[in-house]
Amino acid sequence: MSSNGPSSGSSSGPSRASSTDPYVVTLAPHVHAFVQPDGGWCLNNAGFLGGADESLLVDTAATERRALLLREAVLAAGLPLPRTVVSTHHHGDHTYGNGVFAPEARIVGHENCRTEQLSAGRQLHLIWPQTDFGRVEILPPTVTYTDRLTLHVGGIEVRVIHPGAAHTTGDSIVHLPEQGVVFTGDLVFHGGTPFLPMGSLAGSLRALALLRSLDAPTVVPGHGRVTDPSAYDATERYLLWVRELAAEGYAKGDPPLETARRAEPGEFAAWRESERLVANLHRAYAELAGLPEGHPLDPVAVFGDMAAMNGGEPVACHA
Repeated sequence: MSSNGPSSGSSSGPSRASSTDPYVVTLAPHVHAFVQPDGGWCLNNAGFLGGADESLLVDTAATERRALLLREAVLAAGLPLPRTVVSTHHHGDHTYGNGVFAPEARIVGHENCRTEQLSAGRQLHLIWPQTDFGRVEILPPTVTYTDRLTLHVGGIEVRVIHPGAAHTTGDSIVHLPEQGVVFTGDLVFHGGTPFLPMGSLAGSLRALALLRSLDAPTVVPGHGRVTDPSAYDATERYLLWVRELAAEGYAKGDPPLETARRAEPGEFAAWRESERLVANLHRAYAELAGLPEGHPLDPVAVFGDMAAMNGGEPVACHA
């Protein structure tokens, strides 16, 4: 796996066969990020850490093949296979690979993550029926928490924190205070467009404040390259822009798609999956209408409008 991480890290593992094959960035002794370029649909990041006797994973991957590459990376780093997997949220790109690490590994996540994963089932199969996901077992968390949970793995303190409704209603942040590392899950898409229809715009802004308060210099986003806290500022600017667009469009009575089509993305124009803007406007409109954060939206309407924003083409899974 080639080096594409920050200068403070190092990369190791098998050679990459293509531009979308993962690479490993060493963030601190025995702490690694598993990065899948370039972070588009179905190309999430994961992480692993531990010691000689025990290891922990942060998320898995969208396909069996990619989860097996993650398994290989853990072993290549000299760590034992994990006994714990922390799911940062329920989406299949972060959880479909859980079965590769079962039954040896317990799955840990927020209580809403368990509920959402059981409800979603093989949701990615419905969105991308042509994708070869391989053998997929829907394995939700068997250990759940409500607010905060602390684990100790290989001498490393692992704090698991629920930020409230943000990307979903069951998100988890994984913070390693001694190493100065935070795994944000999909609260941050570095170089990619945030995705809020299953969570909350207001809650995502609160989550960024929480992430800043952790004061971790190394940030592993849910998608995109390992970065630093400047990613919070960029994400916040985007969310505030969406909030402003939504307020204007909602006041005029314009549907989210019309509001999205006339928007001028400016600095966000180069971000991957720009069609997510209309999905985010659906969420922002729901909050302006007084619906609770995380209130279910119509997925057909959301993905249909994203396809319309994408020139009539459905969004593509890159796994």
